[in-house]
Amino acid sequence: MEGNATNHDGENPRNSALRLAILSRGPRLYSTRRLAEEARKRGLDPYIADPMKFSLFVADGRIDILHNGEPFNYDAVIPRIGHSITKHGVAVLRHLEQLGIWTANTGAGILQSRDKLHASQILARNRIPVPRTTYVRDIIDVETAVDFVGGLPVVIKVTQGTQGQGVFLRHTIREARNLVQGLLLTGRAVLIQEYIAESHGKDIRALVVGDRVVASMRRKARGREFRSNYHLNGTVEKVDLPPEFEEAACRAARVLGLHIAGVDLLEARNGPLVLEVNSSPGLEGIEKASGVNVAGEIIDYVTSETAFSEVDLDQLLRTVPGSGVLSLQIKNHPQLVGQPLADLFNSSSRIPVFALSRDNSLLWNPSDDIQLRYEDVLICYGELTELRNSLRQAMLDVPQKAFTLPDSEETNA
Repeated sequence: MEGNATNHDGENPRNSALRLAILSRGPRLYSTRRLAEEARKRGLDPYIADPMKFSLFVADGRIDILHNGEPFNYDAVIPRIGHSITKHGVAVLRHLEQLGIWTANTGAGILQSRDKLHASQILARNRIPVPRTTYVRDIIDVETAVDFVGGLPVVIKVTQGTQGQGVFLRHTIREARNLVQGLLLTGRAVLIQEYIAESHGKDIRALVVGDRVVASMRRKARGREFRSNYHLNGTVEKVDLPPEFEEAACRAARVLGLHIAGVDLLEARNGPLVLEVNSSPGLEGIEKASGVNVAGEIIDYVTSETAFSEVDLDQLLRTVPGSGVLSLQIKNHPQLVGQPLADLFNSSSRIPVFALSRDNSLLWNPSDDIQLRYEDVLICYGELTELRNSLRQAMLDVPQKAFTLPDSEETNA
């Protein structure tokens, strides 16, 4: 374990440098070593902190944290949280976030990405293409699930797993039923997923840092193995990523709340499908395959971004009792389609609409004359009781009318 970069007074001897900590239980692991190495090349003195050695303290009006019994005084943290310590690692990250310490990935982002069902729900809700998936809680649902995902063969997996563990391919209903029954008896949550034949035994790993893909590789399984994971002795090769694959990878990481992520993509007939998003991606395979200094890209991103912290606006507003953020999905109120914002709210109930979500983008401070569309989502902020009353009144003021979804939107709804 490398020494702490602070002295007993909590002062960093190199005050001009970013105080960086890497949360990792394995200081000798390739990814941890490479991050520390690249940080030192940039004049930093990284501290490798075992996540299991933190003590968290909560008192009236304040919170504190110690590592190995010493104050933890750092500006930024790169979490390398293993699956086996997810719960504790996330608790530590949340504590650091409340202290205002910048984290490369948040606790919420890590939790969302590690629950395969939850991640799929978020991705699908944001129109990011994923394989068809069903959540199964009883073996009587297996046949229905298989039909929904497109028939046999099917991929069966547990919602929590890593490096290809808990992922199986089954070719008959009997095999599928027996496997699901066994997994359910062990208390596992089970998913049945569409099998993409054209992507058998291979996938693409895109390494996202910030809002761009910095490196990518194609992974291929050996022999009859259909899982292509590097840790399962799969081979890796450099790949030039088409723009639609880059876009899917970046959007997937973003909607799951991750700044650093390994996004696994399947090469389907109709384009990329996001299979999984890893919040602590290994660097060895992708650095060797792509020839890209991924660790250096991560350190450069961290040093450039630590001056800025993202804010959960809803949480911030809730510090004022009764205030918060509300969203209004126009498709749930079709009588509003075609209405301009100026006509939606009268002057006595002016609503602060600070963003409008449309076509996978946000329109900030939309103009009053913009007309609402079926798939739009209005995002408003302010005093919650007033917001709800004003929104209800606005919807009552707009005449109810028969509504037919336009042809151009039927395929998108």
